[in-house]
Amino acid sequence: MSSKQWTVLTRLSILAVLVSVVFGATAAVAGAGPERARVVDAVRVDERNIRYRVYSPAMDRVIGIDVLRPVDASTPRPTLYLLNGGGGGEDDATWRKQTDVLDFLATREINVVQPVGGRSSYYTDWRATDPALGVNKWRTFLTVELPPVMDAALRTDGRKAISGMSMSATSVLQLAIAAPGLFGSVAAYSGCARISDETGMRMVRTVVKVGGGNTDNMYGPPGDPMWIANDPYVNADRLRGTNLYLSTGSGVPGPHDVADSPFLMTPGSEGLANQVIVGGAIEVATDQCTRAMRERLDELGIAATYDFLDGTHSWGYFRDSFLRSWPVLARGLGLTG
Repeated sequence: MSSKQWTVLTRLSILAVLVSVVFGATAAVAGAGPERARVVDAVRVDERNIRYRVYSPAMDRVIGIDVLRPVDASTPRPTLYLLNGGGGGEDDATWRKQTDVLDFLATREINVVQPVGGRSSYYTDWRATDPALGVNKWRTFLTVELPPVMDAALRTDGRKAISGMSMSATSVLQLAIAAPGLFGSVAAYSGCARISDETGMRMVRTVVKVGGGNTDNMYGPPGDPMWIANDPYVNADRLRGTNLYLSTGSGVPGPHDVADSPFLMTPGSEGLANQVIVGGAIEVATDQCTRAMRERLDELGIAATYDFLDGTHSWGYFRDSFLRSWPVLARGLGLTG
């Protein structure tokens, strides 16, 4: 299945869910085994970009890691973990291929780390091996195994931030909650933090199903305590002290919802119709989710920066939100801008 087909299928599946709902460890220690997470090899793509392959004991496999180095790597620099969406960075629906965000980051003195993998996984630790998606222990990998490996390989200054869109917008909040203090800043674009209520649970199940997986292997059946244990809305108090940015579109067409937009996954009228109709419906849901999370954080007295804008669930808005979030991310990285 092509990335465009995957994107369309994901949007249509989530739209069907929305309609049905509305209307009816020590950081350096690796996993459970005696082996440690380690760099298997590294290939320099060009002067600034390196493809690392890192072994994960928790998943017993090698994960690709795309790294953008700072202009001046002679001094220790902070690191931004930049997560892709439901395709896990293995398709064309990536920050690099659909936006100019990496060009923007190339002007900053930071390391940018992008894991390649995790399709439909929500970058979390699954309770069981899935027949389609295999072993998923992404939370362990991204909070325990990978950071010390990257810190050593890149000679970083130890400061970290993380951001994600769509599926991974949920994930970055979960990861920050699982490892308080690991990430100085978290930015989540067009995601749904509340996963243990009916709407959130169905959305998660739909994204996982698009990848061929079964959420019974993830958090168990509906009502299992693992859903609440992994719900950022329920566990939002653990975000205290983190620089937070949350954004969403309203679902109402905005400036990027035009036929000649460079951000259309499928050019022309067909792609625009899909973006406006299906992407609009998805963004209506993420708008509700984000507003609920704002109320929750306000109740807890936790400050955050929010952007509620017009627009659909699509790359032009993810790109805009990233740029708007940069001052928040920069604070967690110890940068002034």
